Amino acid sequence: MAPFSSLPGSDLRLGRRQLLLGSAAAGFALAVRPVAASTVTTSTQGLTAGWVEVPAAGGAVKAYRARPAKGSGFPVVLVVQEIFGIHTYIQDVCKRLAQLGYLAIAPSLFDRQGDVTVLPDIPSILPLVATVPDAQVMADLDATAAWAAASGEGDVARLGITGFCWGGRITWLYAAHNPKLKAGVAWYGRLVGTANDLQPLYPIDVIPRLKAPVLGLYAGEDDGIPMASVERMQAALKAAGSPSRIEVFPGMPHGFHADYRPTYRAAAAAAGWTQMRAWFRANGVV
Repeated sequence: MAPFSSLPGSDLRLGRRQLLLGSAAAGFALAVRPVAASTVTTSTQGLTAGWVEVPAAGGAVKAYRARPAKGSGFPVVLVVQEIFGIHTYIQDVCKRLAQLGYLAIAPSLFDRQGDVTVLPDIPSILPLVATVPDAQVMADLDATAAWAAASGEGDVARLGITGFCWGGRITWLYAAHNPKLKAGVAWYGRLVGTANDLQPLYPIDVIPRLKAPVLGLYAGEDDGIPMASVERMQAALKAAGSPSRIEVFPGMPHGFHADYRPTYRAAAAAAGWTQMRAWFRANGVV
């Protein structure tokens, strides 16, 4: 197998496993097919985009990053995946952010446990994802931010994070973890749940520990995240005097930003994206 490049900022050379990953990453994970015709494809013109290697405890982590092709020291946004891995949609989110002037980077956070892109359905994926420790995820996100700083491509004094579904919960947790984070935007991540040894805390538990303001973008008709849990989180944020807040999109389903899925709602997705950009600007991720 061809070796990974060890130079910060360089794209990974593709060996056999990378070619297998690339065949999925070039399109979509098996579990998300068929893909809707509404899928957005962002051009890489004017960008540097592709896979890089992030040194991390326990072994290197692959990450997809996109940034403007010219310049350096860009504000950094960590992009946290859904349960489906770093497929085309997450890559495209990185490219959209790069077109706005960010270094956007999405580390592949399940790789040590397995390759979700080759699993056929959600029931096959969930048991694997359940074995991913939150502590590992926090460490890998820290390592990704450190890579951005060491590469010279990013300015982590202007560090933000955004995540979708599974990544929405992680966004809240990371805002309680990293004191250097400026802001987070969580798209419909679970707020409450049953704790266990690997996932000991939920967003409702970390409100007093939040070190950066988080904007939550949630769906009013989410089948997996009851509105009662959203209202409970809103009340807890208010009681704590937190600058974080939740915006609810009435009548919208879970995954309303995911343009490859039938749950996609273009108007709500665009409105949420606008709010995300404003949140980052208002909190120094610019």
